[in-house]
Amino acid sequence: MWSADWVVLFDWLSSVDLSQLPVEHKAVKQALADLASNMEWNLNADVTGSTSEEIKRARNEVSKDMNGE
Repeated sequence: MWSADWVVLFDWLSSVDLSQLPVEHKAVKQALADLASNMEWNLNADVTGSTSEEIKRARNEVSKDMNGE
């Protein structure tokens, strides 16, 4: 994954309420929680400490080829 992808994903994982996600099995929620924790421990501050402007820029970069979605 590109750095912008990591920024977008980490921001989402940090802000989403996992208890509200519709999933078929509770293990999915646990896997997402584990991923968020792992990202926080293993990614550099460029990703985990992104400013709102950096997050906006990363979102734009990641979504630029999504054909208007």
